[in-house]
Amino acid sequence: MSAQATFVYARLNARLLPLDRLELYEDPLQEALEASGVAEVTGGGTMQRQTGEIEYCGIDLDVYDMDTAVPALCDLLERMGAPRGSRLEFEQDGERREVAFGKQRGLAIYLNGTELKPEVYAESDVNHVWSEIERLMDGIGSIQSYWEGPTETALYLYGDSIDAMRERIASFMAAYPLCERARYEVIA
Repeated sequence: MSAQATFVYARLNARLLPLDRLELYEDPLQEALEASGVAEVTGGGTMQRQTGEIEYCGIDLDVYDMDTAVPALCDLLERMGAPRGSRLEFEQDGERREVAFGKQRGLAIYLNGTELKPEVYAESDVNHVWSEIERLMDGIGSIQSYWEGPTETALYLYGDSIDAMRERIASFMAAYPLCERARYEVIA
């Protein structure tokens, strides 16, 4: 590759564990870029809050043809499911620049890990919550990652519509004991 590469950071407004980022974005992006020669993935990272929860993640890129690569990268990442609020960050002609991309919406569900009856934790299974949400959201979204904190567990859902995702899972969330006192946060 050319020695004249421009460093571009693809900041994904996605709360993904490093392995999820690698599987969902880094590896597929590198595979898509290999044939073109306009850019290559050189790394990635995750920004965490003081609580340990992921705030966003990103992919490091060396770009060899900015005019071709920037729109292609935005398109590729959107097709991979990049959430709203994502952006490419780079310097060009001595100026810091940002190019926004992303269409998916993000919804975090925080399951209460400390305030439910002890028998709820003993008799319920977060894996059942995961699989049932995945089943209910088939065709409109999916859980892309999670976080286990000291007092709650977050599931990160991404899809076309916050309202559609909430509507599809509402009955299950209201009925399953482990989902009692869950809270929701729009994250993209």
